[in-house]
Amino acid sequence: MKRVALVITAVAALLAGCGSSDTDAADTSTEATPTTTGAYEPGPFFGECGSITDAEVQTAFGAGPFGQITRNSVGCQWETVGFGGPGVSFSWYRGSPIGRERAGSELIGRPAKDIEIDGNPGFEAEQGALCEIGVQFGDDFFHWSITYSDSPAARPPCDVGNELATLTVERKQ
Repeated sequence: MKRVALVITAVAALLAGCGSSDTDAADTSTEATPTTTGAYEPGPFFGECGSITDAEVQTAFGAGPFGQITRNSVGCQWETVGFGGPGVSFSWYRGSPIGRERAGSELIGRPAKDIEIDGNPGFEAEQGALCEIGVQFGDDFFHWSITYSDSPAARPPCDVGNELATLTVERKQ
């Protein structure tokens, strides 16, 4: 009998611990309301590959010919022949914060500095033979990345990046 009484007492204590108090009831009655964000305003249209031709990339880059050119819905990539050779890429981000891209560059050891192209804020991050240029347009931004890898640089990578970024800004629609 004592065992049954102990089991009943233990079960009762366990069930009492699972109950709710007045403060618990208050917490559930004030459920978080979903937050709304402002409407997204799309920035300008940059065209395929930032409205830059393959020939313009090759001229600005001072290397080539490009062995592979990739185009997809978010960007383009130009690569020279040979493993580890120089390359250029363009990416376009809609509704994405440029600060995350900048922070990523800084996190991996490429300190970013503020730039402005035709009144649009951005950043430049350089380390050795690699340069990244990001330019913001409201909630959108585009990004150029230039790397010479193991090959000698025909031009400083940020000179190439700034030239291509300036052309992209000039050709926005």
